[in-house]
Amino acid sequence: MMQSLIELSWLIPIYGFIGVILSLPWSTGMVQRTGSRPAVYINIFMTAIAFLHGTVVFMGIWNVGAVQLEVPWLQVADLSLSFDLDLSVLNLGVMELSTGLSLLAQIYGLGYMEKEWALARFFSLLGFFEGAVNGVLLSGSFFLAYFLLETLTLSTYLIVGFWYAQPLVVKAARDAFLTKRVGDILLLMGVLGLASWAGDLHYNEMYEWVKTADIGPLASSLLGLALIAGPTGKCAQFPLHLWLDEAMEGPSPASILRNSVVVTCGAYVLIKLQPIVVISPLALTALIAIGTTTAIGASLVSIAQVDLKRTLSYSTSAYIGLVFVAVGAEWPGVALGLLLTHAVAKALMFMSTGAIINNTSCQDMTELGGIGSRMPATTIAFVVGGAGLVGVLPLGGFWALQLGVDFLHREHPLLSGVFLLVNALTVFNLVRIFRLVFLGDPTPKTRRSPEANWLMATPMIGLSIFVLVLPVAFVRMSLLPPLRYWNPWVFGALILSGLIGLGLGCTVTLSHSLLRSTQRPMRVLQDLLANDFYTEQLYRVTVVFLVSQFSRIVSWFDRYVVDGAVNLVGMASLMSGEGLKYSISGQSQGYILTIVVGVSLLGFLMTWAMW
Repeated sequence: MMQSLIELSWLIPIYGFIGVILSLPWSTGMVQRTGSRPAVYINIFMTAIAFLHGTVVFMGIWNVGAVQLEVPWLQVADLSLSFDLDLSVLNLGVMELSTGLSLLAQIYGLGYMEKEWALARFFSLLGFFEGAVNGVLLSGSFFLAYFLLETLTLSTYLIVGFWYAQPLVVKAARDAFLTKRVGDILLLMGVLGLASWAGDLHYNEMYEWVKTADIGPLASSLLGLALIAGPTGKCAQFPLHLWLDEAMEGPSPASILRNSVVVTCGAYVLIKLQPIVVISPLALTALIAIGTTTAIGASLVSIAQVDLKRTLSYSTSAYIGLVFVAVGAEWPGVALGLLLTHAVAKALMFMSTGAIINNTSCQDMTELGGIGSRMPATTIAFVVGGAGLVGVLPLGGFWALQLGVDFLHREHPLLSGVFLLVNALTVFNLVRIFRLVFLGDPTPKTRRSPEANWLMATPMIGLSIFVLVLPVAFVRMSLLPPLRYWNPWVFGALILSGLIGLGLGCTVTLSHSLLRSTQRPMRVLQDLLANDFYTEQLYRVTVVFLVSQFSRIVSWFDRYVVDGAVNLVGMASLMSGEGLKYSISGQSQGYILTIVVGVSLLGFLMTWAMW
């Protein structure tokens, strides 16, 4: 029985796509009398089946070891394509986490969007999204992973643009898609380069190739930079980070998955590529530079935002920046720990904020307040999620950050300082949000806000319990170092950074009006952070301007040179034809004479050219 389920593991990514196909009659509007609920139940059921199947396979793999599964699906002449899965404890564990979060987000979404007329379409898109993510996480081939990453980009575009009648939503979906395309195109170049040099795109084969790889410094640098470009776009890292902020225009259940599952999926692909990226010191340096810039920059920008979802989305970019730093410093274990703890904590926080937005129809923190006395369960969920995200002992976020600081402070002390700084800024930002949203007197928007309905509260409670018991799971799976290896100085530095952030967050003067400072230097700093260092404006005067000018030049060349040449030939043919029609006499000897003269002239020219 167990062996059969392992051999059928290729169905785990397929379950999501099956749910999409089965719900087509409702999502396309062919069936309307029953409402959208049947499509919702079908997709939730298929997600639950994928989760249960993955759990059973995970238990089986835990006992027997990793299994390579190859399912052939196309054989034409010498071309053989197969669906390759790598069923390891690590891959299955990350897949179970993403599937579990998807299941909770779907149950949550049923309560959040119960009055949405296009509910069937939304859940079909979630099933499409889930199938792509599970395929990426279990794939044993980089080619298959790239194909499914493209599918994930498409699903993100469709989910972000779900409310397509709103102009801001259309712009957000378009920008998210185009921004990711930049990284995906460069990643495709990396795929083609690896296929040429390594000769095989299976991860295990590429790991063997890289041990004896003999390529020049320039080629290795270009390959490494191409491989990290795709995850940079998927994980919203500088300079491809603006899409995650704009994607908050989509529904909150989708925001839960984007800030937990999507970025986890992109970063996990980077972790799997890390043994190949190491052939390029330039790529490792670029990873550290990108991660450091994003971690510090996004942490600063997040504390200047007044939109509830956007301030948390910038925090997501900051934490994934720490993951990039860990991969660049060749500590993939630290990156994986940060990735897992961040995913569950940030999903819980977005569930909490989604409940607030659903009940108040507002996500502007300047108009919120007093939520703690009105929505106690939601408040507890936010506090637990925030504590699990930052360095609060003994929750999971503390151990992930502690490992990063401990491993990096020996060889890269400045990078360990980045971890401490991001922790302090994140604590400060979360305390600021808590004071503005959950404390104080109720505002007109929050005075009558009830607690979240049971469909939204149940996933929040379940995920809160999981965040609290996550350290126990770390101990059971031997993911924490033994007691004798604990560094008290690292513990103290991490706790101190959190206390500094807590102290500043509790003492800084906050106002719901958040008026701009009267002092010009402070006002300039506020505007700089609130506008994300004017990155979008910088793009407009650089990349967008250059592309626009190049497009105008190409348009002019096409209109006046290419079309002009074609029109000239056409005009010459027309005029010559019009002129020749007057030489028609009807006498055959005249035609024969013309042909003979023309052939003789052509022969003379050819003879002269050869001579």
